[in-house]
Amino acid sequence: MKKIAIVTDSNSGITQKQGEKMGIFILPMPFFIDGELFLEDITLTQEEFYKRLGEDSDISTSQPSPADVLELWDRLLEEYDEVVHIPMSSGLSSSCETAVTLSQDYDGRVQVVDNQRISVTQVQAVLDAIKLKEAGKTAAEMKEILEQEKLEASVYITVDTLKYLKKGGRITPAAAALGTVLNLKPVLQIQGEKLDAFAKVRGWKAAKRTMLKAIETDLAERFAGKENQMVLGMAYTCSKEEAEAWKQEIHEKFPQHEIIEGPLSLSVACHIGAGAMAVTCMKKVVTVQP
Repeated sequence: MKKIAIVTDSNSGITQKQGEKMGIFILPMPFFIDGELFLEDITLTQEEFYKRLGEDSDISTSQPSPADVLELWDRLLEEYDEVVHIPMSSGLSSSCETAVTLSQDYDGRVQVVDNQRISVTQVQAVLDAIKLKEAGKTAAEMKEILEQEKLEASVYITVDTLKYLKKGGRITPAAAALGTVLNLKPVLQIQGEKLDAFAKVRGWKAAKRTMLKAIETDLAERFAGKENQMVLGMAYTCSKEEAEAWKQEIHEKFPQHEIIEGPLSLSVACHIGAGAMAVTCMKKVVTVQP
């Protein structure tokens, strides 16, 4: 059986320390803050990021440099036969496309998976990859199976402030001003490639009800007959206390489902700010041990 290394990026929300425990490798995402380069979870903590975001620092996301990607792969291939690389969704970053191009020089030893995941849905893809590896699948087989599952996930997010959606051009200044006055909370969705508007409601309670109802509908309709394979996810840019209360609400609504939790990646937080909450559902891969 071939020895396979699994790589993902910090957009999954998996920290370097967690990656070590899981036996996987985490490529840190780069950020420029006031012109200075930082690497997520290496030279940039969550706390420092939100502090700088709150100070209105100029923050922009980037993608890992080709040199850093190649250096990691080359180092791993000294010890492993193959690499399975699971970057964030190609619809949300060009880092996936870059990795696919770079992998073409490795004669199939590096397989880049574009299964259009982010945050806790990306975590599930990594957990699926670990199971597939344990089941004896090759890197190419793992890529094929994970990409077959790429649309088997939903993400719903609501934000605390419209400031960053306005800043990113996703809503107009007039709409942001009106929404603030009326306490409007947009609910956004990620299904596949894009971050899109899903609903607009008044207040946090309505926003959370809307997200839970959307998950309920997805489980009943999109994923009908697959209930036993469904995992829920909870992600956030709010405080840990608020996140724990949100997780409890999800659990009370869907007590039969496992819940994966973690902070939303900083790449997403750049566009929505602090105080956001998300809920997801995704189908896990079923494997048969060799």
